Amino acid sequence: MIEDDEGHAHLIEKNIRRAGVNNEILAFTNGTSAMDFLFGADGSGTVSEGRALLILLDLNLPDMTGVEILQKVKENPHLKGTPVVVLTTTDDKLEIKRCYDLGCNVYITKPVNYENFANAIRQLGLFFSVIQVPEA
Repeated sequence: MIEDDEGHAHLIEKNIRRAGVNNEILAFTNGTSAMDFLFGADGSGTVSEGRALLILLDLNLPDMTGVEILQKVKENPHLKGTPVVVLTTTDDKLEIKRCYDLGCNVYITKPVNYENFANAIRQLGLFFSVIQVPEA
C-alpha cells in the first residue's frame, strides 16, 4: 500500500482485513521507499519476480506522483502483471483515463467526507472478497 495519509492507510487495512484478506500488507508513506521495495537496489525489478503483489496506490504522494509509479510498474517486465488499485482523491476524468490507459486495474476515488470514504473502502474490501487475491 502506497499511501501518505496514516488515517486512510489504517482504514484501508482495517476494511481489507474485514473482507478476510490476511496477506501481509506493507505500508509505504512515499513513492521513493515503495519504488526501492518494488524495483530493488539495482532498479531492475527482478527482486519482485515471484512475489505475489497487489499494489494499492495513492496518486498524491509527497515525493512523486502515483501516475509515475504506475507507469514504471507497468513498463517493467518483472512487474507489469502486478494488479494496481488506484485509491485517490483525484476525480479528474483525464487522470482516471490516463491511469486506465497505463494499466491500472481499478480506480477508486476517495471521498473527502470520512463516512463516504469508509463506505468506499468497505466496498473495496468486498471487491477483494470476490476476486482471487494472490497468495503471500
